Amino acid sequence: MSMQERIRQMLHHDPFQPFRVVTSSGESYTIPNPDLVAVMKSEIFIAQPNSDHHSFVPLLQVTAVETVTNGRKPARRKRRG
Repeated sequence: MSMQERIRQMLHHDPFQPFRVVTSSGESYTIPNPDLVAVMKSEIFIAQPNSDHHSFVPLLQVTAVETVTNGRKPARRKRRG
């Protein structure tokens, strides 16, 4: 599955679950609402809620799509040694 298809799948999940788009440069964009995103042919438009800020993220730079809980990345479990 391409990253474009994965993002579209996350946007249309019912019920919607917030997720994070991570880029090759380490930047991440939390998607709290599917109405704030437009997936285009080669990039993603992401609007920031309640502001005029937005980003265009090239799909080729997206390295991961992560589910988040309450706007935060799930805590990693510590290994017992």
